[in-house]
Amino acid sequence: MTTLLAFLFTLAVLIVFHELGHYYIARRAGVRVLRFSVGFGKVIARRVDRHGTEWALSAIPLGGYVKMLDEREAPVPADQLDQAFNRKSLGARAAIVAAGPLANFLLAILLFWGLFLTGVPILKPVLGEPPEGTPAAQAGIQAGDRVLSINGETVESWQDVHWLTLRHGIAGTPLRLEIQNARGHLVTPTLTLAQRDEEFERNPLRAYGLVRYLPPLEPVLGDLTPTGAASRAGLHRGDRILVIDGIQPERWEDVVKIVQAAPGRPLDIAIEREGVRLSMRVTPEAARERGQEIGRIGAAPHIDPTLLEDLHDVARYGVFDSAHRALARTWELSVFSLEMLGRMVLGQASLKNLSGPITIADYAGQSAQIGLAAFVAFLALVSVSLGVINLLPVPLLDGGHLLYYLAEFLTGRPVSERAQIIGQKIGIFLLGLLMFFAIYNDLQRLFVG
Repeated sequence: MTTLLAFLFTLAVLIVFHELGHYYIARRAGVRVLRFSVGFGKVIARRVDRHGTEWALSAIPLGGYVKMLDEREAPVPADQLDQAFNRKSLGARAAIVAAGPLANFLLAILLFWGLFLTGVPILKPVLGEPPEGTPAAQAGIQAGDRVLSINGETVESWQDVHWLTLRHGIAGTPLRLEIQNARGHLVTPTLTLAQRDEEFERNPLRAYGLVRYLPPLEPVLGDLTPTGAASRAGLHRGDRILVIDGIQPERWEDVVKIVQAAPGRPLDIAIEREGVRLSMRVTPEAARERGQEIGRIGAAPHIDPTLLEDLHDVARYGVFDSAHRALARTWELSVFSLEMLGRMVLGQASLKNLSGPITIADYAGQSAQIGLAAFVAFLALVSVSLGVINLLPVPLLDGGHLLYYLAEFLTGRPVSERAQIIGQKIGIFLLGLLMFFAIYNDLQRLFVG
């Protein structure tokens, strides 16, 4: 229920803000707006304001639209011709179309500004012990090292480490780290990936061997993957592992090593559950990691929040600094989104990076459960993505209409109706293909993991 409500709220906020951009500029340009709809399809609720605009809620919530007076869609009374969209200047029409995506960017800036101003919960950029064979392990990084900068850009939080690693990793740029180790000395290792493989697509940080520092954890189960080997074997959250494969683990890391060394081999486990000792058998599933076959059971450790208090902080900034950071973050995300789309088109990045409504709904629910700050940051991120996608030069999108207007500006005459019909068919095909891959990826994540 939390996921569903968070998803619907996300859609409502982003759609309404986007369409309000179109609506506001249209009204300012003197265009009569006939309908403002949240959703598509059958209208289930409506209200008409004093300007004659019908505000509607439609049955299919995956989008929305603003319908304006236009001679190309229906006859317009002679006394209202000056309010028709098609009678407005090229600049006015372009401004009305561009206002939707720009409204999404504005929303993201406002949300980020509010976050930076009121305080952003952060994790300190402290590294854990890197897995063997990773670039971080080969560079001599140790548990407790703190990242100060990556490729000359200051790092203030673990979120910065994740973002900069992803951005430079996608670009194929080596990571030049500045690190303060446990003895207070500065070291500057450089991490390079031989290739961006499936592991990088799934978890860029782990591909480099950059893992978040965690205090020593007891061998107690936390979250379990619903379809994982641990869940199928009957293990529950909170179970304490007393013996696994004949060994008494002292820490969670001991459990991980035993499981990873036994892909496809049954392991006898003794656990303590509510004071009762139980015996079970679990068979780790085989998985590939860094070219080796390892075992996984789909279980995470239980983490006592009090152990992490020293690793958490809140970053607050002044009014103008927050505004600058909000603008910079929105710009960085916009450019990165365009770069990723370009790399996917050129085959330089996997189409697995595409996400559809199922993944968005999942992330909406997860961020809402984490807290208000996480949910607001999620809203800002999706708002940027919506703005970028709508500016793509694809017919049916706002960017496609702007492309028509650019052609009109260059040729001095509107794009022909035939060309627009052909463009619409191309746009439907491209958007359908995009949606197919996005939903396919969603289903893969949901059922395969």
